[in-house]
Amino acid sequence: MGLFSKAKPVVGLDIGSHAVKLVELSLHNDKFRLDSFGVAPMPLHAVVDGAIMEHAQVVDTIVQLFKEKKIKNKNVAISMSGPAVVVKVLHVPLMTEDELEDQISVEAEQYVPFDLDEVILDFHILRTDELDAEGEPQMAVLLVAAKRDVIDARTAVVKDAGLIPVIMDVDVFAVENMYATNYSVEPDEITALVNVGSSYININVLADGGSAFTRDVLIGGNRYIEALKQELNLSDEDAEATIKGSAVDAVPPGTADMILESVNVEVTTEMTRSFDFFRSAMVAEEMEDIKKVVLSGGGAQIVGLAQMLSNQLGIEVEFANPFRQIDLADKAYSPELLAELAPMAAIGVGLAARMMGDR
Repeated sequence: MGLFSKAKPVVGLDIGSHAVKLVELSLHNDKFRLDSFGVAPMPLHAVVDGAIMEHAQVVDTIVQLFKEKKIKNKNVAISMSGPAVVVKVLHVPLMTEDELEDQISVEAEQYVPFDLDEVILDFHILRTDELDAEGEPQMAVLLVAAKRDVIDARTAVVKDAGLIPVIMDVDVFAVENMYATNYSVEPDEITALVNVGSSYININVLADGGSAFTRDVLIGGNRYIEALKQELNLSDEDAEATIKGSAVDAVPPGTADMILESVNVEVTTEMTRSFDFFRSAMVAEEMEDIKKVVLSGGGAQIVGLAQMLSNQLGIEVEFANPFRQIDLADKAYSPELLAELAPMAAIGVGLAARMMGDR
């Protein structure tokens, strides 16, 4: 899914609230190779809830990361998520792609809570073999609407860093692309991809080989950090270390457990509500239930989160490995270090696996 975008490789650039992640892949005999992977911390409050707040600081961070990793390719793919993006699966009468292009604005008016002049619309035809209640042929279409000002802010930092934004994606679809690159997507198995970021949790339920349901939950890793800072008077650095299970001198053993568990309850409850909403919708479509959840993102390994989610849902929860089917060439990272950093690479890998000219 490209809101704008010659089959040349691109650099995946994931601009997050806590860090910028860079992934450069190349194709060799139909298999991707990791040529470069880099992570740079984002200055505090430079990006808040996905919004660029300190333009110059974000530009400098990107410039320094590209310089450090000696990246020559200037073509980058970026993505976005949160309230500025609306994703909806529509079921409309069967028509040609050109006819849909003319009709999509009319369809979007029903689902997009913004003035259409304020958004950029894109769509992707998922299926053309459906029937409506009267037995008439219809099609499933994935509609994406993204606020123009948010897109402009993200592309501006990329351009001012001396780079060329050639693809704008949505976080949930970047994670889906990462998953398709590394795993076998079984059409008859329903899988939920859950990316736990700093500000948002991106949920994408895959069914029939593609996206059937998406939602951004407006809570993420920042909720844990704020709770620990408030209750234990910790610094951002100590709070981040604590949520990953590292020992911190300022935190006596066991002190943080109840705080983390409390936020885990809050987070898993929000995720469960999203899955319940999907289940209520899929009953009419006679679909099977979700078989497994695949976690990614910097917050995926928060202490106790995966186990609590598995217990609450009663299904398997596993961690995504964005480098599972990718050869390692970046000598700056040992396999062990790459495995430690892998959860935060999901979006970047999904973006880097795109090519210029992709729709």
